[in-house]
Amino acid sequence: MSGAIDVHAHLLLPALQEEVARRDPDGFAAANALDARRNGPESLAASGRMIGARIPLLTDPAARIAAMDEQGVAQQWVSPSPNHFHPWADEELGVWIAKEANRQIAAHVATAPDRLRGLGTVPLQHPSRLVECLDDAVLAHGLLGVEISSFAGDVELSDERLEPFWARAAELGAIVFLHPFGCSLDERLDRFYLSNTVGQPTENAVALSHLIFAGVLDRHPELRIVAAHGGGYLPTVIGRSDRAWAVRPEARGCAEPPSTYLRRLWFDTVVHDERTLRALVEVAGVDRVVLGSDFPFDMGLDDPVGFVQGAGLADADAVLSRTADALAAGVHGADAASAPVAEARA
Repeated sequence: MSGAIDVHAHLLLPALQEEVARRDPDGFAAANALDARRNGPESLAASGRMIGARIPLLTDPAARIAAMDEQGVAQQWVSPSPNHFHPWADEELGVWIAKEANRQIAAHVATAPDRLRGLGTVPLQHPSRLVECLDDAVLAHGLLGVEISSFAGDVELSDERLEPFWARAAELGAIVFLHPFGCSLDERLDRFYLSNTVGQPTENAVALSHLIFAGVLDRHPELRIVAAHGGGYLPTVIGRSDRAWAVRPEARGCAEPPSTYLRRLWFDTVVHDERTLRALVEVAGVDRVVLGSDFPFDMGLDDPVGFVQGAGLADADAVLSRTADALAAGVHGADAASAPVAEARA
């Protein structure tokens, strides 16, 4: 791929949301109430105005591509807005949501296959159905992989029930994009937009720590996990994890010091300051950092390419495109340019 590749860009699916609300109005209302408690009224109102103004960028491929051209981005990996995870949904509804989201994402990227690739989703709260939905995304719809949250109900990423999912993702070479939605600290973050500024990097750090300390990356070394928001707090405070591994017996579930696993993961560039980006490259390696923008949300990077170019990295081209291109090329069975777009599942 020639040109910058943005691996962190979102799609809003209004028709899907409407159908979820119709199928389970009580569950949908309860989830919205929880979201309101977590964010607080001021942030909820500001987010509503922000999203409302950006609906074309979130739904219209032509508006998306025009914005990409302005940013100097040649290709986006489009993933569902995380509010489409619906971790409260029962098994039947959760599987339907995932497969319908996969179908709609595939249809969106098929409008410009030379510019857009897709990431689907799975119902993380139902571990027994994850392989089925991962196959639906990658094999049935030609997507690069799936986006998952940092947890779903009682399911942490260290949960033994996820082992078949990790094994299948490794077998397919599928990209697993870790992007939190919500934070378990709940109302403690309900003001000053702490739900996002503190909540997102906290959830990234917790989820990655579950993966590392549980030995998931030891058992599945071929996994290709890309962490949003630069992996949150974990990469810059990884020394504390190494110390725990050295002195605490309950922290020895992984074979090597936790810092070594940063070079088995990938991280996007949505860290918002050049010093942090340089630190991320130093601890993870320049070949483990990929361009991201969080397009088109206000907490994203307005000039993602310029941000990377201005950080003084030794190999900015690896971050801008080369590493992401290699990741996409390694997905078995995914071809967004020619994959059939399946009919909607009722």
